[in-house]
Amino acid sequence: MISPRRLAQRSALLAAVRSFFRDRGYLEADTPIRLPVLLPEAHIKPFSAEGWYLHTSPEPCMKRLLARGNTKLFQICHCFRKEEEGRHHQTEFSLLEWYRTGWSYGELMEECEEFIRWLVRAVPALDGVAGPDVLRRQGRAVSLESPWERLTVEEAFLKYAGMPAREALRRDMFDELLVTRVEPRLGWRRPVFLYDYPAELASLARKKEGDPTVAERFELYIAGIELVNGFSELTDPDEQRRRFALELDKSAATGSSYREMPEAFLADLGCLPETAGAALGFDRLCMILMGCPTVADAMCLLPDPA
Repeated sequence: MISPRRLAQRSALLAAVRSFFRDRGYLEADTPIRLPVLLPEAHIKPFSAEGWYLHTSPEPCMKRLLARGNTKLFQICHCFRKEEEGRHHQTEFSLLEWYRTGWSYGELMEECEEFIRWLVRAVPALDGVAGPDVLRRQGRAVSLESPWERLTVEEAFLKYAGMPAREALRRDMFDELLVTRVEPRLGWRRPVFLYDYPAELASLARKKEGDPTVAERFELYIAGIELVNGFSELTDPDEQRRRFALELDKSAATGSSYREMPEAFLADLGCLPETAGAALGFDRLCMILMGCPTVADAMCLLPDPA
């Protein structure tokens, strides 16, 4: 169970997050958590709820709001995914998502950096913060001074895994090498944006102009922990339908019976302008800023019944 001191810090961080986005003209959305159809993503397993599903992300509803003329939205909500619980994972968790039309992933990376640096200054006396631009994690100092490092996935695999990213994909070793060799090395000197993922690993992201083998997707790492997943949104409904069909085939290959295409989402997608969006694990952010050893220590979890 979270301590009173940590609960006070978490509450202050929630208030500061809302202040940051409201001051920048974002509207806070509050979308349903139980949906009849989800976006097909083979690597994410949902919970069923009376014939519907608990959402794994507010993304589909928020994009449909954007397609109706909203330009800047954010939301903090509980999400649900069938994952193994561990130091950095819980099956129910808090997610911060925000979207801005007229932007690409480049501007979004800049805002991520500004947001976290501002948050550290806005909330005093956080146990994981050693100064206005310094985090403390596992006895090591992580500088938040700008500019943060940017590293392509290809550069990271050559540097830390000793193999091109596409070769790792061909050998079906990408996820293993990412988790065991690449991620643990990222974000210890200062935060790192890992960007330009292979297009096969970004079903909702726009392909990069001039290089369709990669997608405009990034992840932010601090102290070896993946904190943010963001991208330039794919807005072509025909291309998105093809990608969803591939995701459904992958799910079927693992024994999943989920075969529903999100038709309402696809119908609205064609009205979505150029947009960039990000999802940030709020519990993980609290874990880092509050100096907690595990994500559970930063959450309002009830103890197991006796």
